[in-house]
Amino acid sequence: MDERIAVVTGAAGGIGSATARCLAGAGAAVVLADVQGERVGVLAEEITSGGGRALAVECDVTDPGHVKAMVRSVVREFGGPHILVNNAGVVRDGALHAMSEADWDAVHAVNLRGAFLCARAVHKHMARARWGRVLNLSSVSALGAHGQVNYAAAKAGLEGMTRALAVELGPFGITVNAVAPGFIETPMTMGSGGGKPGSTARAALVAETAPVRRTGRPEDVAATLAFLAGDGASYITGQTIHVDGGLPLGRLPAPEAPHGIGRSGAVDGAGAGV
Repeated sequence: MDERIAVVTGAAGGIGSATARCLAGAGAAVVLADVQGERVGVLAEEITSGGGRALAVECDVTDPGHVKAMVRSVVREFGGPHILVNNAGVVRDGALHAMSEADWDAVHAVNLRGAFLCARAVHKHMARARWGRVLNLSSVSALGAHGQVNYAAAKAGLEGMTRALAVELGPFGITVNAVAPGFIETPMTMGSGGGKPGSTARAALVAETAPVRRTGRPEDVAATLAFLAGDGASYITGQTIHVDGGLPLGRLPAPEAPHGIGRSGAVDGAGAGV
């Protein structure tokens, strides 16, 4: 990927940072976009000190002005982007009776609207180059998950958007795919920074029952994204690939929590808040 330029949104999170490191290690120039500007600045320094190319950009993906400014920064620093990883995500979990309109709107704004805004901003550069990769972070929660009606709806919408964009952008040499992680051990899923109650119990349940007998790591998802971003995946488009150890969490019983579900305002670039 020596000649490729990749934008990773939500790059401060567990999956986002792992993906940025993976793409940089393969030779791509990586643009680290996140609302947590200081954290992606540290990551950019880590990558550049290791011989890679990286640019940190503070960006709110729900704001069209921020997204346009971020893409202008990419073009100014490296040239037009070739790879977009729509990884920024938030969760606002809760039972239906307790879920507010703000909970619904916040999750759709970041997970779905943000991906749309970023794809719209970069696709003209990819079309001009006749080569591009748009990669969307979905989740096994798109199959249905207790206490995540907002998140499940947003991720299911993202998978629909993936298929529609694959049809629209394919003639321009752009492939569009989604990756749906299962239980990945990130700061969001494991409790730091306001993660979900019962995370440790659920991680143990996954490790006991998944065919691969372990939970997922951010690097598992990053490796899949890196493959889809490469030339070897040029005939794969419109697909959702599950990285879940063979056992979607939607089929697992939810660990008990007060009132049946925990509530979280955690923010993580993972986009896999199952």
